[in-house]
Amino acid sequence: MTTVDARRAAPPVTVTTRRSPAAPVLALLWAGAAAVVALWWADTGSVVGTADWLTGAGRIAGLLCGYACAVLVGMMARVPLLERRIGSDRVARWHAMAGRYTVCLLVAHIVLILAGYAAQDRASLWHETVTVVLDYPDMLKATAGTVILFAVGITSARAVRRRTSHEFWYYVHLLTYAAVFLAFFHQLTLGNEFNGKPVATAVWYALYLGVAALVVWFRILHPVRLNRRHQLRVDAVHLEAPGVYSVVVRGRHLDELGARPGQFFRWRFLGEGLRWTSTPYSLSAPPRPDLMRITVKALGDHSAAVARLRPGTRVWAEGPYGSMTADRATSHHALLIAAGVGITPLRALFETLPGEVTLLYRARSAEDLALGRELEAIARWRGAQVRYALNGPRGERPPITAESLRATFPGLAGHDVYICGPHAFAQDVYEALRAAGVPDRRIHHESFEL
Repeated sequence: MTTVDARRAAPPVTVTTRRSPAAPVLALLWAGAAAVVALWWADTGSVVGTADWLTGAGRIAGLLCGYACAVLVGMMARVPLLERRIGSDRVARWHAMAGRYTVCLLVAHIVLILAGYAAQDRASLWHETVTVVLDYPDMLKATAGTVILFAVGITSARAVRRRTSHEFWYYVHLLTYAAVFLAFFHQLTLGNEFNGKPVATAVWYALYLGVAALVVWFRILHPVRLNRRHQLRVDAVHLEAPGVYSVVVRGRHLDELGARPGQFFRWRFLGEGLRWTSTPYSLSAPPRPDLMRITVKALGDHSAAVARLRPGTRVWAEGPYGSMTADRATSHHALLIAAGVGITPLRALFETLPGEVTLLYRARSAEDLALGRELEAIARWRGAQVRYALNGPRGERPPITAESLRATFPGLAGHDVYICGPHAFAQDVYEALRAAGVPDRRIHHESFEL
């Protein structure tokens, strides 16, 4: 590893420990699930016989599925409280997990209810299915919603996502809104927990209407307001390293966005071949009142087309998102570990993060060090260190292990560590840091593999 080391010490700062808001949010979600089960309990006198047991289990699964649908859509609303404080990657993992639970509950609800009804009516499962779908109120709409949810679930499976484009997955995923809308009404018309119970019905409406309001505001109205207000356009495109380009975006009153180093926006460039895709890219420099900058590596068709953007191209942005900011710091000592284009958010943090900061930058060769001159200038200006982990002359990679980290960075266990890079790299570094004694609460990372 080579080092650029400046001598001017960073000014002292006061850093306070912040409790993660994830625990109370999860507690609230589980409390809601318990309240949903309580609806069934309050409406059920006794359970006798196979048909009652099957139907009762199906009703519980259906109620929980309906609740999970509302939670699922709420997590798609990009609420700033969740995206900025808990972290977009964690919210995305919650959303993926909630999606799997929702599909499983949906399958359980369908199978158990139909089996219970068939046992009660002494009919075949096929006959009961046809009767329920065709004769019960709002069931045709609910069936259509079910088919859509299954399609969303199938396209979200990893094996399928690897074989489909991001755009196809994204637009199929948006059909979740239609599926939830179509399935909503049969919950009230057929649910014993709501028939003749105005309070329970009002609460269910409030849950769904509240989630719908979040989606309308944060996914539609707020982005429209943001982009009309700030009038974003491409100002310039610069080559930073082979296949790596910086895009400078100019706009009005950008300081009002409240964007912070380490955060990202979802960008839609209204140029040829790009207008139908919204992609997350981090700010690669602290935002200014009139300029923001992102740095993109050509890894696919969309990111490669970014290099061909022309000045003046309109830009549609949503954000800022992300919680990998200085707010996460719990110590005066920070280590930033980047690989490849993962340097982008860490370069902005390297300039602005208070305390004593060291940057470790992993790349194949010196030519692949995007923003390298800026990093060295920042290091000299603020009295920080930059260390490079480059491949050897035969392509051998320098190891980043618990032992090498402890030897290179004394007192590592007392550092806050920010990681950004490919998923496999970040996972390996995380495990090495934990083995080196760094507490989990001091390891900060966000992944865009949503």
